[in-house]
Amino acid sequence: MADYVYGPGRTHLFVPGPVNIPDPVIRAMNRQNEDYRSPAVPALTKILLEDVKKIFKTTSGTPFIIPTTGTGAWESALTNTLSPGDRIVSFLIGQFSLLWIDQQQRLGFNVDVVESEWGRGADLDVLEAKLRQDTAHTIKAIAIVHNETATGVTNNLATVRKLLDAYRHPALVLVDGVSSICALDFRMDEWGVDVALTGSQKALSMPTGLGIVCASPKALEASKTAKSVRVFFDWKDYLKFYEMGTYWPYTPSIQLLYGMRAALDLLEEEGLDNVINRHTRLGTATRLAVEAWGLKNCTQKEEWFSNTVTAVVVPSYIDSGEIVKHAWKRYNLSLGLGLNKVAGKVFRIGHLGNLNELQLLGCLSGVEMVLKDVGYPVKLGSGVAAAAAYLSNSTPLIPSRI
Repeated sequence: MADYVYGPGRTHLFVPGPVNIPDPVIRAMNRQNEDYRSPAVPALTKILLEDVKKIFKTTSGTPFIIPTTGTGAWESALTNTLSPGDRIVSFLIGQFSLLWIDQQQRLGFNVDVVESEWGRGADLDVLEAKLRQDTAHTIKAIAIVHNETATGVTNNLATVRKLLDAYRHPALVLVDGVSSICALDFRMDEWGVDVALTGSQKALSMPTGLGIVCASPKALEASKTAKSVRVFFDWKDYLKFYEMGTYWPYTPSIQLLYGMRAALDLLEEEGLDNVINRHTRLGTATRLAVEAWGLKNCTQKEEWFSNTVTAVVVPSYIDSGEIVKHAWKRYNLSLGLGLNKVAGKVFRIGHLGNLNELQLLGCLSGVEMVLKDVGYPVKLGSGVAAAAAYLSNSTPLIPSRI
């Protein structure tokens, strides 16, 4: 069957995940099924597990590649390390941190919610006060979203670690890195993160379907006594098959494993630090465009600006949902909706994954046309000019073509 909603040319996908899939990854996945108990798949998996540690910047962590989404990866992180009734300090700063908190509560944990206004980062002053008071160490874990995709807010994980160290607090640090890992600076070992997780459809630039979890030695130790019920997500089953050298407690997605091999190869070829720098350029260029349009960023302080997604606040007379709908209907441009508290008030531009400067400029020109169509007095070319001026001065030569 042809595309249900065919539009000529390429679809301009600028939601903050799922993202554009590179052609080499698509080609790598275009293959038949094979027997995962043959020698080939364990050999492939062994190398994947070694190489995927690099995206977390860890040498001591143990990764798990689980056929699931980020939501499943959340559940894996929680149920393997904690017991029902355990106290978790969790930061509510947007829709995805809200959903993770909901999951924590439904799994039976005692969730100590620290809420911030949407558009602000995690309130680490409140965390410090709680750590100072918690001399009995009743807090078993800190759960924090590194990059809140709904509002375009990035939290400072290094500060979380400094606070825990300052008060010599043993709480585990559980981090949702779904829209940050492979795009933003993330240092699992250096920042003392105990469980980090991401999804294949974000900056790794693959289809949805893999939840990638990495556990520190401390988290693995905690899993030995954690009493939460888990079956599908049980690390113990994975570790048993790691020991056996077959790696899989159930059937993996063969095609996604080959896609992951290609995706990791592309990251390796570009260099992870270069990837992070590219996202910094794309994020900066997008913010300059928003400023040139006379619009505001939902993120309230520069220290929280995200380099993977920008949430743009629209005037009260415009419904941001109409911007997203019109962009898709007229220009084959997909932008992110405002969610929950910011529904109708913001639209989101995703700038993560396998994406370059000219693709971003195409998106920004499309946004300008949409803004004009819905009645916002934008000067066509203003945001594109601001972004292009910055990018023309900051974009390096492509390393493989020097």
